[in-house]
Amino acid sequence: MAEVLHRHGVRSLFGLAGGHIAPIFVEAKRRGIRVIDTRQEQTAAFAADATARLTGVGVAVVTAGPGVTNTLTAITNARMARSPMLLIGGATATVLRGRGSLQDIDQMAVIRPHVKHAEQVRRVADVVAVMERAFRIAREGVQGPVFVELPLDVLYEESLVRETMGLSSPPPTGAPLRRRLEHWYLSRHANRVFAEGGAVPRDPVTVLRMHPSARAVQRTAALLARAERPVLVIGSQGCESAAESGALADAVRALDIPVFLAGMARGLLGVGDALQIRHQRKDALREADLVLLCGVPMDFRLDYGRHIGARTTIVSVNRDERELHKNRRSALAVCADADLFVRELAGVGVRVPCAPWAARLAERDAARDAAIAADATVPLAPVNPLALCRGIDDLLTDRSTIVADGGDFIGTASYVVRPRGPMRWLDPGVFGTLGVGAGFAMAAKLVRPDDDVWLMWGDGAAGYGIVELDTFVRHGLPVICVVGNDGAWTQIARGQVPMLGDDVGTKLGRTAFHETAESLGARGLLLDDPARLEATLHMARDVARGGRPVLINAAIGTSEFRKGSLSM
Repeated sequence: MAEVLHRHGVRSLFGLAGGHIAPIFVEAKRRGIRVIDTRQEQTAAFAADATARLTGVGVAVVTAGPGVTNTLTAITNARMARSPMLLIGGATATVLRGRGSLQDIDQMAVIRPHVKHAEQVRRVADVVAVMERAFRIAREGVQGPVFVELPLDVLYEESLVRETMGLSSPPPTGAPLRRRLEHWYLSRHANRVFAEGGAVPRDPVTVLRMHPSARAVQRTAALLARAERPVLVIGSQGCESAAESGALADAVRALDIPVFLAGMARGLLGVGDALQIRHQRKDALREADLVLLCGVPMDFRLDYGRHIGARTTIVSVNRDERELHKNRRSALAVCADADLFVRELAGVGVRVPCAPWAARLAERDAARDAAIAADATVPLAPVNPLALCRGIDDLLTDRSTIVADGGDFIGTASYVVRPRGPMRWLDPGVFGTLGVGAGFAMAAKLVRPDDDVWLMWGDGAAGYGIVELDTFVRHGLPVICVVGNDGAWTQIARGQVPMLGDDVGTKLGRTAFHETAESLGARGLLLDDPARLEATLHMARDVARGGRPVLINAAIGTSEFRKGSLSM
């Protein structure tokens, strides 16, 4: 088991201790795989999700029963984000299944709807084959999470299992028939579980990528050549191959048309590239005559396709064929890897004379940036959230990764905080899950130990994972946490109060998160004075660079910046 993990490039394993899975932890450690034990299983699965996005493989190991069910939200998030991760779940011994054993439930029935593939191991000889198949299925086609169930008697030493089953010695002469039949049955079962054979661990097979057809590329090139107002939109699915993001960036620049970057594609072109447009996307899509959607489905984020003008020609590219035909028909639907499509389209050498259009979008972008900068200077007690986000942005470098976990505060940050490179903005994805922050941050710090990892938490989202500061401390993961604390579920309140006239359920206290951080062994800083904003951010960064996790409890005011935004 551990050898398969090692051969597939697993360097960190996330989980929470349990008797059903203890042998996996021990053998993984012996193989040099770092075991990160979290304070809850959901965090472990979130960490595996983020690791898979950044490296192409991530693994969480959880104990049976509640250990598995605790991961359902995180595993669904990974499925919707198309993360090629493995969730390994312990289970009761095969001979005790369905007999009332501790934490024994039908785990396959519970988890199968939420994963790409699920499989049980019933014999030691099958472990290697099942694990290697799980890795392959997670990565091929439309990527996604895979669940493997490993029963307790498959993981522990044969001698111990036989002793536990009462098979250390045969029944004495004259034993009752029932005792002798039971011994025969259990021996037969144990012989099947521990039968010799099975595959020898191998290096992982290469998973083929999905290239677009030459005809689709040529048709798109012809549409581009006639376009006057083209727009390119690249989403997270365009960056599923992290190692090739540089080639994608070169292709975008070669196409030389305005581009919007979403999700993990943020930062693809760095900061300040003239091609990238960050604001007023809805207006641009409505006015464009050609929109290329690369790894971007027409779901709620594009108002189910209604953001795009009725007469606009749409080219949609996605590895998932179902996403190509969702909600609105495209003039051309291309089932392929989005980044490969952009690269091959750029290779055609088409030139699009759209300078006036690009200048118009750039002018709008500059005007919006200026308005945000002005709003950031408005006094807003205790601290203006826009000013806080701008302060964080000023400290970002090419070696900074931002983890975004929250509602209103993160919505504000998305307008201001600019990742300096691809895959340096990590958010939950289409499921919009709160609580990803701690797991994503620990994954980012393990994959990129030399990065400044900034975990931006809304105060509501922080409640899901702040106990994991203990995990950061125990495992030496110096993450910089910034909690935008306005004492409310503000994203919900923005819609609920005007529509329903009541703020019930949306109020939180001004929790002393900095004191919680100190109690868990991290450094805690309170920011409630705008005059100390810059100094506090610098201090937090320096503390983290010194090797200690740190949390800034930033008391922010409720601004009108996102007035009218809905979460429903």
